[in-house]
Amino acid sequence: MDHRTAGDIGMARMTEQLEGAVARREMVVEIDVPIVMDDGVTLRGDVFRPVGAGAYPVLLSSGPYAKGLSYQSGRRDAWAELVGAHPEILERSSNRYQCWEMPDPERFVPHGYACVRVDTRGAGRSEGLLDPLSPRETRDLYECVEWAGAAPWSNGRVGLLGVSYLAINQWLVAALQPPHLAAICPWEGGADFYRDLTRHGGILSSFWASWYERRVLPVQHGVGERGPRSDVTGETVAGPQTLDDAELARRRVDLVAELRAHRFDDEYHRSRTPDWSKVEVPLLSCANWGGAGLHSRGNFEGFLRAASRHKWLEVHGGSHFEEFSTDYGVELQRRFFDRFLRDDPHEGEDPERFGVGWRVQLQVRHVDTFTTRREDAWPLERTSWTKSYLDPSARALCDAPPQEPASATYDALGPGITLLAPPADRSVEVTGPVAARLHVSTTARDADLFLVLRLFDPSMGEVVFRGAQDHGAPVAQGWLRLSHRALDDAASLPWRPYHGHDVASAVVPGEVYAVDVELWPTSIVVPVGYRIGLTVRGRDYQRVEPESARGVAVEVMNGSGRCVHDDPGDRDEETFAGSVTVHGGARLAGHLLLPVVG
Repeated sequence: MDHRTAGDIGMARMTEQLEGAVARREMVVEIDVPIVMDDGVTLRGDVFRPVGAGAYPVLLSSGPYAKGLSYQSGRRDAWAELVGAHPEILERSSNRYQCWEMPDPERFVPHGYACVRVDTRGAGRSEGLLDPLSPRETRDLYECVEWAGAAPWSNGRVGLLGVSYLAINQWLVAALQPPHLAAICPWEGGADFYRDLTRHGGILSSFWASWYERRVLPVQHGVGERGPRSDVTGETVAGPQTLDDAELARRRVDLVAELRAHRFDDEYHRSRTPDWSKVEVPLLSCANWGGAGLHSRGNFEGFLRAASRHKWLEVHGGSHFEEFSTDYGVELQRRFFDRFLRDDPHEGEDPERFGVGWRVQLQVRHVDTFTTRREDAWPLERTSWTKSYLDPSARALCDAPPQEPASATYDALGPGITLLAPPADRSVEVTGPVAARLHVSTTARDADLFLVLRLFDPSMGEVVFRGAQDHGAPVAQGWLRLSHRALDDAASLPWRPYHGHDVASAVVPGEVYAVDVELWPTSIVVPVGYRIGLTVRGRDYQRVEPESARGVAVEVMNGSGRCVHDDPGDRDEETFAGSVTVHGGARLAGHLLLPVVG
């Protein structure tokens, strides 16, 4: 292959021989194809398509991680874990073109698809200002969809496929309704920029600061020779130019400063959140039970709120990157896109089912395994919404509220208190959204509430699960800043309180406030003898509390992944230090609302 830069040769092209499960099939590969935006900025895309003339359905992915950086080089640990658990992945493809969170073209091109992957503006090989998930970037994706839909090798139907960031931007562009967009499959991708991604319950997540520094800035366009090289072309994955740090800083937004500056759900956040009434394209939303603090809420909300007539929900467990690449995931993706990107491939078939026979498919979580089950709705139609009442004095969850006043006090920045249900006398399934009503007071000027739904075995050892990011996550989590307690009554549901986050309500020390807290959807079958627990804390969940832990200090990847809330400017001791009291009793009957499945 010619290793000159794309600027010298326009684009590089080669024909590859594919080996493995699909033997001796050819694929045309075009590297760094220019895609010019309406403001003159040029993005770069790679195209993988079958050999020969034809009009093919298109799968497009767009992200900031450098399309030329191989999965194996860019995410070595994740790749080793993935193929260690699923060695069949090595048999299905040469994996020469595997990239983080993007579909492998070798799994789709032999089935008659064209695959396009594009570096977002300011990242990888694409020029321009780096401004993640901005309206400008969403407009770029719109234009990339239209470019792919009008290409001579395209049948005019474009689908979007990808994980995480590459799922978030699917929700956004779908609301713009590009004419050539025919279907989307957002796989583990948040949607509400405020509630899902940046401020949980009004509390700033530190994830984005870590993410920007670790994953995006090393491949910002202009890093050039200081960045990695493509295993395929030998070219620098972050552009041919090598710029100094000052110039690179001028060519990107200060994302962390912007997130700190916007404390409420204002226009900044709303412009990065889809208008659900305009998301009409067919969609398959794929969530992960273990995605607390990053993605899972968006997949459930997207399925529920999108205006599409044709929509499905799939929920799985395991790591953030696992099922997307397994045979299970790829087969599901192909079946969905076959239905909506091809010319009547299933004539006479019910379009509501796209050949799978379900509306909702769940990998129901057990202590040590999953069982797959199909349903017709979310939340499940046979849900028994069950209240377990809080008795703070007894540290208990009860069938009825205590008749006498009850309370428990904890350090406002500390590990909090845990209330336990009795051991289960029969196997009980909890699958669906979770919510809690608390009555709390604080000695401070504000309080951050961290709620954790937990499972304990008969010896009171906590049972933890493989989360999307973390190897030992609890059953579910939820968050709320006391000054953000005001509800949006029009958007709230009994099982999913919805806070406006548009104004700070006064917090008077010593006054008792009723608050409703959303815990993200979950699934767990509680065995006989095990018990559910609800912990109310003043800081992020940790599996083990080190003796030295004080204030808002947390150990990353110790139960909450990287979605922690430890920004000192957002949680200063002057505002939040003190004590919090949880109240209970006949007049202050707090409860945990669980979706028990019959």
